[in-house]
Amino acid sequence: MTEQRVDQGAGGTILFDAARAPQVDADWFSPHRWRERGALRSQPGGRGGVAVIDTPAGEAVLRHYRRGGMVARLFGDRYLFTGGDRTRSAREFRLLAELSRRGLPVPAPIASRYVREGFRYSADLITAFIPGAATLAERLADGAMNAALAGRVGTTIARFHRAGAWHADLNAHNILVNGSDTYLIDFDRGRLRRPSAAWRRANLARLKRSLVKLGAREAAGDTFDAEWWPALMEHYERALRE
Repeated sequence: MTEQRVDQGAGGTILFDAARAPQVDADWFSPHRWRERGALRSQPGGRGGVAVIDTPAGEAVLRHYRRGGMVARLFGDRYLFTGGDRTRSAREFRLLAELSRRGLPVPAPIASRYVREGFRYSADLITAFIPGAATLAERLADGAMNAALAGRVGTTIARFHRAGAWHADLNAHNILVNGSDTYLIDFDRGRLRRPSAAWRRANLARLKRSLVKLGAREAAGDTFDAEWWPALMEHYERALRE
């Protein structure tokens, strides 16, 4: 269970799990500072690019919130400020803490921060690193996707749906596979909702579109529609009824 604390200072407002990290300051959210200490291991590019860092709380992932698409050209990494508890970083931190408390497979939240500038703010999130994991998209690209893995993914998604956990962007890049374990990551804009078949179906349809877009049908041929997706749905439906 997280021990949530808030620290406000010139470097922004920081929400952190004191059980994991008794002290967190603004330097925790600076890739440059981690690089200076030799503790920045990687920093992939792209929207929502992350830095893998070695912290006093263990290996972690630092993510700076960024917009995508046309909106990014206008607002970049700034969001409208409507209250500290409503910032994207604080909401995702608290959602991850609750999902973790319920025993769902998510990366544990370590700290979040927002920096207010008038009516706008920027934000960051630090979560525990999951070693040895690859995204479902990477597994597909490596030729490691099969019906058994699809079934495990279906079971995992059902666990979240059964708890009312809605993922705003359920795609193959936001599913991590580590051995026999499967995790959901990046719960930005996600929330707990009243159970509904409609949003559950929409979540699954989004994932299917993601896999097809990444070339699952080309990679698997008829197997995708004949085996992979049916296996995912069979395990999903079974786990949803448990």
